[in-house]
Amino acid sequence: MSEDSAHFPPVDPVKTGIKGCCPRCGNGKLFDGLLSLKPRCASCGLDYSFADSGDGPAVFVILIVGFIVIGMVLWLQVNYGPPIWVHILLFGPLTIILSLTTLRWFKGILIAMQYRHNAREGRLSD
Repeated sequence: MSEDSAHFPPVDPVKTGIKGCCPRCGNGKLFDGLLSLKPRCASCGLDYSFADSGDGPAVFVILIVGFIVIGMVLWLQVNYGPPIWVHILLFGPLTIILSLTTLRWFKGILIAMQYRHNAREGRLSD
């Protein structure tokens, strides 16, 4: 963390990330819309240009949401055997809603963890 962050008490990265708040002050908003980041925090002025969550959140979302949805699909099929349109009607919207919600949460958590641990792009030492 930089010397600017010494004026702010540490915030919990998980709670801050799930709420979509600034990783430094915990008050300002991190997102501008659903998944795009704001340029800076309106509360403390932290520049969010350091934040690059990459594909990490998407991997977690694919694994977690895929496990939940496929488990529910298999359970429904084995126990009730509905036609395919029922699966599409139920699990299409559920998959989209779960994916977008958890993607926002995981992206916020990863950015908050990057800030907390002062993560930088990989470099080779001289």
